[in-house]
Parts: sequence; structure tokens; C-alpha cells
Amino acid sequence: MNAKAPLASTVGWSDLDLRAVDTVRVLAADAVEKVGNGHPGTAISLAPVAYLLYHDVLRHDPTDPHWLGRDRFVLSAGHSSLTQYIQLYLGGFGLELEDLAALRTWGSKTPGHPEYRHTAGVEITTGPLGQGLASAVGLAMAARRERGLLDPDAAPGQSPFDHHVYVIASDGDLQEGVTSEASSLAGTQELGNLVVLWDDNHISIEGDTEIAFTEDVVARYEAYGWHVQSVDWTAGGEYREDVDALHAAIEAAKAVTDKPSFIRVRTLIAWPTPGKTDDHSSHGSKLGGDAVRGLKELLGFDPEKSFDVDAEVIAHTRALADRAKQERAGWQETFDAWAAANPERKALLDRLRADELPEGWADALPTFPAGKAVATRAASGEVLAALAPVLPELWGGSADLAGSNNTTMKGEPSFIPAKRSTHEFAGDQYGRTLHFGIREHAMGAILSGIRLHGLTRPYGGTFFTFSDYMRGSVRLAALMGVNVTYVWTHDSIGLGEDGPTHQPVEHLTAVRAIPGLAVVRPADANETAQAWKASLERTDGPVALVLTRQNVPTFPRGEEGFASADGVARGAYVLLEASSGTPDVVLIATGSEVQLAVEARTTLEEAGVATRVVSAPCLEWFAEQDEEYRESVLPSGVRARVSVEAGIALSWHKIVGDAGRSVSLEHYGASADYQTLYREFGLTSEAVVAAAHESLAAARGDQGPGDTAGASNQSGTGDLPA
Repeated sequence: MNAKAPLASTVGWSDLDLRAVDTVRVLAADAVEKVGNGHPGTAISLAPVAYLLYHDVLRHDPTDPHWLGRDRFVLSAGHSSLTQYIQLYLGGFGLELEDLAALRTWGSKTPGHPEYRHTAGVEITTGPLGQGLASAVGLAMAARRERGLLDPDAAPGQSPFDHHVYVIASDGDLQEGVTSEASSLAGTQELGNLVVLWDDNHISIEGDTEIAFTEDVVARYEAYGWHVQSVDWTAGGEYREDVDALHAAIEAAKAVTDKPSFIRVRTLIAWPTPGKTDDHSSHGSKLGGDAVRGLKELLGFDPEKSFDVDAEVIAHTRALADRAKQERAGWQETFDAWAAANPERKALLDRLRADELPEGWADALPTFPAGKAVATRAASGEVLAALAPVLPELWGGSADLAGSNNTTMKGEPSFIPAKRSTHEFAGDQYGRTLHFGIREHAMGAILSGIRLHGLTRPYGGTFFTFSDYMRGSVRLAALMGVNVTYVWTHDSIGLGEDGPTHQPVEHLTAVRAIPGLAVVRPADANETAQAWKASLERTDGPVALVLTRQNVPTFPRGEEGFASADGVARGAYVLLEASSGTPDVVLIATGSEVQLAVEARTTLEEAGVATRVVSAPCLEWFAEQDEEYRESVLPSGVRARVSVEAGIALSWHKIVGDAGRSVSLEHYGASADYQTLYREFGLTSEAVVAAAHESLAAARGDQGPGDTAGASNQSGTGDLPA
């Protein structure tokens, strides 16, 4: 096999650079061979691409991976984690040879896919294909919004907040629908700071992509409104890694400021590994001893040695810190000049970097008077309008449902190129109202990217039932601990006539099953305000606000025995105490069903049953509280308990216990007004009273364990089951 060295004369690569690239290849082979599993092929063939990015393109500092002025790099092809890990090792970001040797093992800094907060230099968790590229769109959007907050008047390219977002994407990334959603939006947004390199190697796990992936991807991206280029290393009859051509394409991409850029890089997977080049077996399996030996011999490495790095090579690559120091010094001059000229904006930047909220910000939260029924989605909209002047970092929008989700801050411009303004929404490139289009999955990924960029707090809304479309992005946000806010409205059969396709039934339980996600379903307008307050005060993981379409009563806080809504931050609290102080039964409800518990309490108390009502907007936050507080809300000695929620009861069995009962909905809804649906499906105060008496009997031992949930596995609508 002819394994010519990369063509990199105009880039200025020395023999040490070329040797470093070959070192990347053998390290990738060694690491996967040692652990016995992984993805060596792409890391081998992308060695010159990754090396070019890390040593000649990216503005970054190995001594400070969180430097404000850095470019962002996203390895969307997260399965090829070694593509990034080996560059972090060579560049001196904190990884050493022993970390590469510990690839994919317990406690290592080099897990199977790059993990945010796990490995220095990794900006985002990737692996589920498409998520990285989609979130990179969010990174690019955040960079523009932050520039608008901090330095809107600087000439293009002259602000310390100007930088690029680079992505390496695979064939698999571009097959996932989430990238189509996000890429379409990126073109509309004209994100000139985003550069995607597509590793077009025609290989996926099942082999040649011809069996499933045949469209003209470059034309597709051109149709999205991207600036597109192609660099084909297979052209000319022999494989030649033309690094000069790739570098020129990247520079051309950077010069285009009104479009995101897409660069197709045609490669052969695992090149130049004997017997494994352009073979799908190199994608997700170790190469085998013979192939590794052949690769090392071909490249001039000792086949008897593993993880062998020439001292001159590592000394050369770690000089990256010295080069970065010089570039950072120039950036610092620009930053210092900006800070001196903009003291108020510098103070804002300091606050945002510290992830602190301004003093007294919560004073802006509205208080809602009792006596008027308000949908919690409407209350949320009023909260956002009130917070707009005091929290400039808060921004967001909806997946084409702004009027229904109430996610538009009144009077705030849209985040769009000014020429795309409409008579409904006027905006500019630094605006605040986000329009995701009907792209729920991309919205979830973009929100994560915005927050990971570091300075702003995003939110995004859709109907709760469509949270299904964004679950992959939500799960990754929870895994990373990214504190974004999802505004999921139309939370139950209470949305009414749209029917069972739009009525969530299993969704509360489904999203509660995601570790690290806080699901908050407020009971009234004041709980909604407190839910926003608690969400914004937290820095550890995403929060889902699950809100009603229909109006719900606003309770008289501090009067008639009703507690204040401050208890929302603790997940659950005593809304109404039993008349005797010590309850006979505890009714635990969320959202729009709290009113049913309140009504049932009146009936039960009149019958001489001491009844406590607990509002439990967030089971996750309640679980975080100490045992003393949890016991004060749900005394272990009170076994008679009833949960009340318009969804399946699976979340509640542990809480209500063996004597408890659940008033729930265990089947799909139907198309009718919400009052009819609640009545016909038994979500009434009378049903709560009956369940309370059953639970009391079970707690006394008069009745065995039971379940009022009426578990069903039926299909069809609730009024006409299949």
C-alpha cells in the first residue's frame, strides 16, 4: 500500500507534525486493541483533520480549557472519541498516555464517548448521533446573543466575543433527523460562526452507506442556505490527505460571515491500515494484532511497542501552549480595552460568568390574587414578561407554539436576521425571542448548546405530549447536568377537544424516569411563579415546567388555612393542614388536580376525617430534602394516603404505600371539553373522597391492598376503546 504523507506544505507542517499525525494513528489502534472494543477506524483516518484543527485552526489554550475567548469544538461523531482524546493528550490539556491506555474503563478520563465535565477540553457530551451537531447550532446562536448583550457595536471580527464553533460530523450524524432540523434552522439564522466538517467515509456499522444513505448531502446543505465546499482525498486515482486543501476550505468558510459553512471531506476509514482501510469492520471493532502490526510497520513504528510516543513529538505538540499564549495576549488587549470602555457591561459579564442572579431579581416576580382562575401557562407568560427587564440572560421561545405556550416576552425582538422579520415577529440578529419552528428534537439540543456556551439561560416550549419528540436531547441535558428550562404546556386531558393524540397520559411518569430531570407541575399561578424562581436559582440540571391549558383556581395564600407558595422549592409542602393537626389521611396532588384534593378535603373534614392536602409539584426536589422535612410533610405513621394526578399512577406507588390509593388515568383520553373528560374518566373530588375512605380502611386492616388506578393496557380512545 502506498501511504504517502499528508500534503501540508502551505500549512507549514514539519516532519515532527507529520510524525505526530502518524502517532495519532497508532495510538488510536493501540488504545482500542488494549481494551478490546471501540472505534479505531475513524480516529485513524481523521488524524490529520483533528491535528489541523487543534494545532492550526482552533483558538484555544491548553492551560485554560474554559478561556472565554476560545473557539468551541464539538466531536459530533462521539463514537470516535479517540479523535478528540489523542489531541487533548498531544496538546497538553490534561490527558496523559496512561489515560489513553485506560480507554473505556472504570474511573478513566477517557470514557467510550466524550463526556462533559468528565474530561478537560470536552465541551459537550456526544455519542447519540446528531446531538453534537444540533447542539453546536445552539453554541453558535449563544455566541451571537452574548455578543449582542456585551459588545453589539463592534465591527465584525473585532470583538473579544467573536469566535467560531467547529464540528466534526459523521455519516451517521447526517442521517439522524435532529441534524436536519437543526441545520435547517442554522441556515435560516445565517450562523456564519459555525463550521461543520463532514467525514464522508461511506461507512456505518452495517457497512457501505449505499444501502440506506444516498442523497446528495452537499446539495441538501446548500438548500438549507449553507456555504458548502468539498475536499475529496480520494480524487486523482490515489488516496492523498490534502491538508492544504482542507485548510484553505476552512479559511474560506471563516470568511463567509452570513452563512454557516459545510465542508465535505471524503476519506477512507482506517487509512492506511493494511486489510482494514475502507472496511466497515474497522468502524466499531478492534483492528486485530496483524492489522495493528501492519499499520505500525507501514508508518515506521516499532510493532513490538505500544503507546510509543517519541519525546521530540510530544515536546513539539505541547508547544501549543506557547503559541496559544501569544494569541491569547492579543485577545486580552482587545478584551481589556472593551472592559475599560464598558464598565456596566463588564459587570454584567462578571455576573454571568459567576452564574449568579442579580440582587433583588425575585422582587420582579408577579403575585396573583385569589379569586380569579388562571391557566398556569398564562401565569408563566406573565412571569417571563416580568423577568425580562431584570434578567437579560433569560431568553427563549417555542417550537412554533408561542401563542399557546406563552413563551414570548412582551415587547422583546425576535432572534433572527432583520430581513426575516414578519408582521407577527420583528427582530434582529441580537434579539431575544427564539423561533425553533416545528423542530422539537432540535430545540432540545439547541437549548443545551446555548446553555453550555456559558453565559445565558435558555428556555423552550412545546405541548407536553410532544416532549416525546425531544426526549433524546432532554436525556442528554440531564446526563450533563445542564440547567435549561423546558416549558411543556397542555399537560393533560385538560387540554380538551384536540383529543387523545395531544393529551398526555403516560408522559409525567415517562419524564420522571429520566435521572437528573426535575419535573415541576404547579397547582396555580403563584406556584408557577415560584416554580420559575426555584428553577432559575438552581444550577444543576434541566427543569421541565408542566403547565395547564385550562384555567385553575388561584388559592388564597396565607388565608383560610392555605400556605404560601414558597414550598414549591422543596418539591412538596402542606398546602392545607388537617383540622386536628394530625391527619387521618393525606391527599397528595399535583397541578390541576390539587383543586380536587382541596374540594375532597372539605367533604372529608365535614365527615370527621382529619385531612391534610399536600401539593407536590416536583417529586425530584422533594426527594432531595432531608428526612426530617419529608417526614413533616408525609408522616410515616399516616398510612392512609391518596395521590391525585391526571396521568398514570406509576410514579406514586412508592409514595402512597401499601395502604394508599391513586386517583389517576390509566388509558388514553378522548375529544371533548375538559370538564366532560374529567367527569367521565372519574377525576373528581368524589372519586378522591372514595379513594380516601378505601385507604383509611386498608390502613386499619379492614381491607387488603388494592389499587384504584384501574390499570389498563387498552388502545383506542377513552370514550370508544378499540
